[in-house]
Amino acid sequence: MKTHHAILPSSTAEQAIGRDPGGRPAAANDDRPRLLIVDDVFENREILKRRFERQGYHATEAGGGIEALELLERETFDLVLLDMMMPDLSGLEVLAHIRSKHSQGVLPVIMVTAKTQSEDVVEALSHGANDYITKPVDFSVALARVVTQIERRRAELKIHEMNEALAQANEVLEHRVADRTKELVHVNQQLRCEIEQREQTQATITHLAHHDALTGLGNRLLFNKELGDALSHRQRHGSDLAVLFIDLDGFKSINDTLGHAAGDALLKHLAGRLRNALREGDKIGRLGGDEFAIIQFGVGQPHEATALAQRLIDTIQSPFSIDGHNLVVGASIGIALAEGDYQDAAQLLRAADLAMYRAKTEGRGRFLVFESDFDRQMKERRELEAALRAAVEQDRLEIHYQPQVNLQTGRISGFEALSRWRDPQRGNVPPSLFIALAEEIGLIGVIGERILKRACVEAAGWPPDTTVAVNLSAAQFQSGDLVAVVKDALASSGLEPGRLEVEITESIFLQGSESNLKVLSQIGALGVKISMDDFGTGYSSLSYLRSFPFHKIKIDRSFVHDLPEGQSSAAIVRAVCGLARSFGAATTAEGVETDGQLMYVRSEGCTEVQGYIYSKPVSADQIPALLVVPLQPTE
Repeated sequence: MKTHHAILPSSTAEQAIGRDPGGRPAAANDDRPRLLIVDDVFENREILKRRFERQGYHATEAGGGIEALELLERETFDLVLLDMMMPDLSGLEVLAHIRSKHSQGVLPVIMVTAKTQSEDVVEALSHGANDYITKPVDFSVALARVVTQIERRRAELKIHEMNEALAQANEVLEHRVADRTKELVHVNQQLRCEIEQREQTQATITHLAHHDALTGLGNRLLFNKELGDALSHRQRHGSDLAVLFIDLDGFKSINDTLGHAAGDALLKHLAGRLRNALREGDKIGRLGGDEFAIIQFGVGQPHEATALAQRLIDTIQSPFSIDGHNLVVGASIGIALAEGDYQDAAQLLRAADLAMYRAKTEGRGRFLVFESDFDRQMKERRELEAALRAAVEQDRLEIHYQPQVNLQTGRISGFEALSRWRDPQRGNVPPSLFIALAEEIGLIGVIGERILKRACVEAAGWPPDTTVAVNLSAAQFQSGDLVAVVKDALASSGLEPGRLEVEITESIFLQGSESNLKVLSQIGALGVKISMDDFGTGYSSLSYLRSFPFHKIKIDRSFVHDLPEGQSSAAIVRAVCGLARSFGAATTAEGVETDGQLMYVRSEGCTEVQGYIYSKPVSADQIPALLVVPLQPTE
């Protein structure tokens, strides 16, 4: 008979075999497979026990079914050899108890039965027995079947162990996946929020790149794009198109007197007015500063464009209430139609700009439709500007002096300093042209300071009773250092302050009247005389006489020109002379050219005259000759 040897388990298998489903450990330091031999015949149990123990097994005996179940409750076994027939509990009953707690893989049961009990064997197998052996027991067969079941159990437990490990691993993995999923969800949410924030930021950047931050209107970049798109649409469909270029009149004085906050508030209110004045579909943009532009679509040109321009001028001129101030600005508007050569966006906008500039130079508060001749005029204007800048830079402007004659003595009492410009290409440029240009391009401050200093130096060499009058522009009052300039001119020339007379016009009271009055007072405190020039041509001449104690009032040449026949002019001259006497001020009549004019102003008590009847403006080197003898009228 062939001998069978039990295969002892590896350490992992041993641990698996040495642990029951409830987790109870096997006996300490004993890793042999444990068998429970259940048989009511002592000799059968003893024989099997001895033989299995010789094969390396640990065998425990039970004399009946009840004892077997008690042992199974207390101890752990790897296999049960269960006799079919026992007096207390049958093998089938014990099997049923075992299978109620342990599966075939966890606790194998081999039934021991007589050969004649084949029906019982079938029933036992159907109720969960793993195998059977017959009596008398062939040990080699019994050993082989025990080894098979033990190895099967080992494999089952290993699989169970691996399944548990896999389940644990899966559980850990599921936790990790859940954690990672939660992390990914969080990261995804963060990423989504970041993307949304970036999209919002990009949208904001895009909006800011194309819109004016103050007014919310499209900026120059967006307006140029919209104008280009409009012109492309016009080329395809042939619709009418006009561009209106708007520049505010008087806005700078608001910024200078009330500050940029007030100016910004006015621009915001103005933007709302302009939007409300347009039809749906028309475009508006702020090009910068106080410049705006409008695209008017589908209109009967030029009538609807000019109607819109007039409506905008009226709208803009309505007072704005800003921080308790009622502010009024005007507007000059240029109109360009998309026709002829002006069908390119840049050309069309430039044409509207030229028309606006022409409207501003012709008196402001009006509109003009672009004409091709404007290009030539603008070119001439740019050339004149360049020439004036060069003349100022090279100090080529001259001073001529026109005598002021005292009507009581017939002698020259003083001279008015007048700027003159002789251009190499243009000859003598009229002061009315280049002085206005100098004010517009910001050169008047430099020119005015130079005239003041040079006139003081030249007047210092005249007789001590001879004065020099110098005009101050409103722009010089905005520089903030006019008093210091006057002080410096007097100090460097040595001229007595009482011999200097500064002439101002009413325009300085239209811009920052309080601060300008303060400057005038400081200049007067130096001993310098103050004259009101062009009196009667402004809006509130009389009120300004109450604001400051002028030394002299100069009657504008526009009133003198109609004398003595013009009744209204005669009445104005009479009233001014009387008014000046009541204020204790002298009077100078400007532009006197005829004996009739001279006789009338003398009869009304005018103090001085100034005009071609006595002398045109002369250069400084001609003055000594004029001072020798009294001037005679030369009509």
